[in-house]
This record gives sequence, structure tokens and C-alpha cells, in this order.
Amino acid sequence: MPDTTAQHDAGRKHGGKKKKILLSLLAVLIAIPVIAIIFILTFDWNKARPWLNAKVSEAIERPFAIRGNLAVQWEIPAKRMAKSDRHLRDWLPWPHLIANDVHVGNPANMKQMDMARVRQFSFSLNPFGLLHRTIGIPVLRFDAPYLELQRTDATHYNWVYKKKQEKSKWELDLERVVLTDGVVKVVDAVTKADITAKVRTLDKDAKYGVGFDVTGTYNGAEVTGGGKVGQVLSLKDQNTPYPVQADLRSGPSRIAVEGTVTSPAKLKAVDLQLTLAGRSMARLYNFTGITLPETGAFSTSGHLVGELDREHGRWTYENFKGKVGSSDIGGKLVYEGGKPRPKLTGNVSTRKLVFADLAPLIGGDSNASKKARGVDAVQPGGKVLPVEEFRTERWKAIDADVRYAADQIIRDKTLPISKLSTHLIMKDGVITLDPLDFGVAGGTLRSNIRLDGSGAKGNTIAATAKISARHIQIKQLFPTIEKMQATVGQINGDAQLSATGTSVAALLGSSNGEVKALVSEGTISKMLLEMAGLNVGNIIVTKLFGDKTVQLNCLAADFDVNKGVAQSQVFVVDTEEAIIRVDGSISLANEQMDLTIHPETKALRLFTLRSPLYVRGPFSKPDVSVDKGVLALKAGGAAVLATVAAPVAALLPLINTGPGEDSPCGRLVALAKEKPTAPPPGKTKKR
Repeated sequence: MPDTTAQHDAGRKHGGKKKKILLSLLAVLIAIPVIAIIFILTFDWNKARPWLNAKVSEAIERPFAIRGNLAVQWEIPAKRMAKSDRHLRDWLPWPHLIANDVHVGNPANMKQMDMARVRQFSFSLNPFGLLHRTIGIPVLRFDAPYLELQRTDATHYNWVYKKKQEKSKWELDLERVVLTDGVVKVVDAVTKADITAKVRTLDKDAKYGVGFDVTGTYNGAEVTGGGKVGQVLSLKDQNTPYPVQADLRSGPSRIAVEGTVTSPAKLKAVDLQLTLAGRSMARLYNFTGITLPETGAFSTSGHLVGELDREHGRWTYENFKGKVGSSDIGGKLVYEGGKPRPKLTGNVSTRKLVFADLAPLIGGDSNASKKARGVDAVQPGGKVLPVEEFRTERWKAIDADVRYAADQIIRDKTLPISKLSTHLIMKDGVITLDPLDFGVAGGTLRSNIRLDGSGAKGNTIAATAKISARHIQIKQLFPTIEKMQATVGQINGDAQLSATGTSVAALLGSSNGEVKALVSEGTISKMLLEMAGLNVGNIIVTKLFGDKTVQLNCLAADFDVNKGVAQSQVFVVDTEEAIIRVDGSISLANEQMDLTIHPETKALRLFTLRSPLYVRGPFSKPDVSVDKGVLALKAGGAAVLATVAAPVAALLPLINTGPGEDSPCGRLVALAKEKPTAPPPGKTKKR
């Protein structure tokens, strides 16, 4: 018995030791978090600020400083789920950090000043995530933040930093960002922007939680506007659309959007109704980086869809409608990123095109119009051909494949153009319009134009043009000349030109090639023919007994173009009653005309005052005159004869029997049918 009792007592003592050990371990386990909590609550975290500031500065490669109070509190995280669905750990408190007066500076290669500061930011940290190397922050709140985004040139800006090459073992899981009243400022030396957005919270808006007002300047023009965005910015990769609405104006320019952005942190997708307006589509380059043509004032509205989860991203502006100048416009454009350049494709159409709205495309509008669309007023007075230079430095920024068609053209009565269509291709700095078709006077004018700016020095381009005119009705070509309405015939012609230059005027002024035109048969107004020959008697007879038509045997024209001067090789109008020859030149370089018209009648004409006609002077104001010396000789001869002969004899110098022979129409037709040629751009034509 004693032995048994002793063993029993020893067992009890051993069991008691185990309980004490277990209790001690339990006490330690309980004490550690309690001590940790007490330590966290009682520790002066401001003593850790220097170490924390240094570590964050090193990580983001720019100065970081918490200058105000730094404290940690314990909070039970708010959960959307019902209390009955919570687990035990959901009731455990999480550390909640509060930092006051926080500053973030610029990178070392920029002027040292605050890029960002905040009166207070706070967040809760999921302690359980730390076990899996995850920094879990459900909500990050900023109170009165200030952010200044700066760009001093194309390569120096403060909103990005060089990422470390090695991948961190820790992962940041940031779910939401909540902002209170604050300021976002953009200072950009490249676009000459100085814009400030004041951000405010919206308490009673079911859709939007943050509103902003914008003021400042952009490229020297005042910028105003505002908008609204969602209350909570979701930074997780999820498909919840984030609402966005904004309307900004800068002078005559306007951009307005309303719609959603999916996963704003990664900009996964964009679905917006977009409205654009401005002085010229070319002015959108600074906003979009997309090369668009010079136009008059425009406005469009359509559906913008961005698919940014693709490899290079894709933007589609579809079902858009609007106006350019006084013309309507609509269609679909697609912008796709890629290498070596992004690409713009689409189809654009116009139901009614006001022809004058095409003038800015080639710089052919007035100086007042140029100023209105934001370019220098460079067109000299009295010069017709446009001198505004091309912007070839932008041609290599993007490739394009766009088709355009205008169903009806509204134009001046003297301009017989009815419709337009073209296929524009831009690749590696080379623009081709193949074809560029116009409906002209019941026929067609088809062009194939190539503008090569790929190796351009300055804005100089090498250009080639092949042009063909088919079935152009003569009477429709001159709709305001009454006598032409009795004319029947079709003009067919071809031209081929090459040139180098920086503008339309420079290209035409250096052009080389040939221009040919032919009318093989038709009829022409006799009155018009008599007037061309100054046949006074026949004009009177025609007036008394009415006009009639005369058979047109042929019209043939062949101009040789060399260094911008078009020299007449052949220009003959042959009818059954007269031949009209045209000699001379047209200088595209100097915008001067020097043509002589020789009318020769084939039959008896009474009272003919036939004399060469001269068409001379600048394009802007040509002068048509008669050779007064020839008229004086004929009038003088009549006066002498009148003193010695019968009255009828006095009329002999004014009577013409004509050459009595036909022009070689067959040879002229064959010559005009030969295809024109042109040397390569920059080379002159061999005569």
C-alpha cells in the first residue's frame, strides 16, 4: 500500500506540472498578442518615422516624409456580410494606421518640390494576409490630397518611376481608394498646360461620389469644365463598371464623355459616349497623338469603345455623326496600337458636302479661316495657289487606311463638281490617294496621287500625280456661260506630273510632266465662234436671225510642263467654219498667264475685225485684250480706200475668205491620245 500511495502522489505531482506548463504556454500565447496590442497602442510610432521615411523613399525613388503624427489604432473591419455569416477571425481587430501631413517629392532629375501631399491618409491592414506575404488593405482613404503632375519636356515627367527588375515576394492587395476634398494640378511644358481640378465629395448622388471642377490654360487658351466619377475607385481586376462623366472646354474646343470604365487600375475597357468639337481636327493631335487632316471648325458625337485588355489595345469610335464647317459627317473609325506604328482604319461619309469645306485640307482657305483653325495666316495677297506647308513630321506617327465618300457637293454655280470619293492610305510617312475621284460636268475626274514624306527634310515631300478626265460635258463645264449651252461634246484628257515641295504652291511651281485633252467631235454655238473671231457682221446677222450650232471637228490640247511652266505644244479648236489656235504658256511657279488666241475663219465673213486675243496677267486677275495695232491697220486701210473707191471697196480690208483648208484633225487626235509622261520627283523633263 505505501508503495502504491507514493506512486499515486508522484503521478499527481507530474500531472500538476503538465497542467502548469500548459497553462504557462497558454498564458504566453495569450500574452503575446495582448503585449503586442498594448505595445502597438502605447508605442510612440513617431519614433519609427525616420526609418519608415527612408525605406519608402528608397522604394519609390523619390523623397517621402510623414511630418505629422503617426499612430496605430485597432478596429474591427466593416463587413458587408450579415453577422450570422461572420467567422471568428472576422471579429478580431485589425491594425488601423493614421498618418498626418504626408509628402511625396519629385524624382531626383527634376526640380525638388512636392509632387503630392495629403493632410491625412489612413488604412486598415489585414494581419492574416501577412502570413502569406500579402499586404491586404481593404480601404485606403485620403483626406484633402494635393497632386501635381509635371512634365518639363518629352522625357522628364514625375508620374512614373523606374520599376525594380526583380519581382517582389510580397503582393499588394489594395481593394479601394476613397478621396475627400482635394486638388489635382497638371503642369505640362510640352502642351503648355497649367490646369487645376478641385475635387469634392458628393453626398447625395446615387451614381457618382466625387465631383470636380477644372480651371486653367491649355496651349495658351483658357480651360474650364468639370465632371463626376464614382465614389469608390475599384482597383481590383473585376468587371464592375466605374461611372465617369466630364465636359471640358478650351476656347472653341470641347471634349465631353459619359459612360463607364472597367477596372480603372488596369484600364481594362472603356465604354463612353464621346463628343468632340474644335477649330480643326488636326488640333486633336496634342490630345490623342493621332494624325488627322486640317479642317474647318468641327463637332462630332458617337460611341467610343476601348478594348484595352488586348495585346496593343483597340479603340472604336462608331456611329458618330457631326459637322465639319457646314458639311455633315459620319461613320466609323478604329484605332489599333501596334508595331512599328499604330493604325487608323475606317469609313467616313458625307451626305451633303459644302465644297468650300475642303479648302483647309490643302491650305486653300482664307487667312481669316487659317487663324480661326489655329495656324499662321501665311497666304500672300493676290496669290491663288496655297502656300501653307504640310506637316510631314506627323506622318510617321501612325499608319492609316480610310475611305471617304461625299454623295452630293454643294458648290458655287460656276463649279461643276457633283460628288467625291477617295481611298487614303498612309504608311511609313507616305500618303496615297488611290483613287481620288470627282464627278465633274457629267463625267469623272480620276486621280492617283502619291505624297512621299518618309525622307522629308523639313516639310518637303516628293509627289506624283496621274489624272484622267473622262466624258466631261462641255456645256456643263461652263454652266454660267449662256452661249456654251448650245455646245455638245465631251472632253477626255490625261495628265501626269511629278514635283517636290513643301506646299501645294511649291509642288505645282516645281512640277514636270504633260497635260493632254481632246474633244473628237461635237457642236459649238456659232454665236460663240463669231464672237471669238470678232466677226462683227456675222454677230449682227446671228442676232437678227438667231443662233445655230456649228460642227466641231476636234479640239486638241497638249501642254508640256517643265519646272512649273506649262508650255502649249498644240492647242487647236477646229470647226467646219473656223480654226482657233492658242499659243503661249502658263507659269504655275509665278501664277502668270501669257496666252495668245488666233481665230482663223474658213468662209466669207463680213466686217471681220479678226485680231489675236491676249490672255495675260496673274491667276488672281487675268486680263483679256485685243491686238489694237492690227485693228488700227485694218481700220486705216479702210479709210484710205474710202477716199478713192466706191463704198463697197472700203470694206475689202474687213472681208476675210479664210485659209480654205482644214486642220489635220487625225494627227491632232492621235497626238492627244498618247499617254502623258513625267520624270521622277525632283528631276526635270527632257525636252
